[in-house]
Amino acid sequence: MLDLSIIFPVFNEEKRLKKTLPLLKKFLRENQKKNVEIIFVSDGSSDSTNTLINKFIFSNSRKFKIRLIKYPNNIGKGYAIKTGVLNSKNKWILICDIDFSVHPNQFLKWKKTGKIDQNYTSYFGSREHKSSIIKTSKLRVILGFFFKRIIKLLFDISLSDTQCGFKVFNKSYSQKIFSELKSYRFAFDIELTLLLKKNNVKIKELPLYWSHKSGSKMKLIKDIPIMLYDLIIIKFSN
Repeated sequence: MLDLSIIFPVFNEEKRLKKTLPLLKKFLRENQKKNVEIIFVSDGSSDSTNTLINKFIFSNSRKFKIRLIKYPNNIGKGYAIKTGVLNSKNKWILICDIDFSVHPNQFLKWKKTGKIDQNYTSYFGSREHKSSIIKTSKLRVILGFFFKRIIKLLFDISLSDTQCGFKVFNKSYSQKIFSELKSYRFAFDIELTLLLKKNNVKIKELPLYWSHKSGSKMKLIKDIPIMLYDLIIIKFSN
């Protein structure tokens, strides 16, 4: 029996939601007999994101388990994910971006093909996996290359892709790990990876189908220096 919580961190995502909510409804219909809960965490959204989600919940709440957690100020994706995980109820917890760059069905494919096993309790989707199918821009490839080199220099992390937004965790340790998370911006994946390693949670990287979607909230000129600063803070606080 599938026992899954899916966390969608969102911030001003009205355009993407109009495209992906129908896809999410289809996913829920196909898995209606399974124990699946959806948790949207609105990270200080000021557009119609909350209204769209509330309408979606209202029209589907009789059939599906869907919740919206919201707060007034934009704190960061890491905080939104932390909030969602700490409020989740099911055995497996999937973090998924609302643009569906990776479809939630990817977890079901992993499970069906035996990639979710008893030897690991955390799974990271990896765009670097030899079996992954990736559709992205050259600029993102170049930026990703340099960011990975910086991570290798600063941290003892053997993973090939820490930044993919498609990750799976187990309820057995998630409360402890995520309650300790202090980095709430783009570098939170690094601190999370280090916390998992510190607590002896083994991570398995798995292949996926990943397609870049336009409308990213990351602004290169503004956010890259912030990300580098966050990495340095994490480096000297661990």
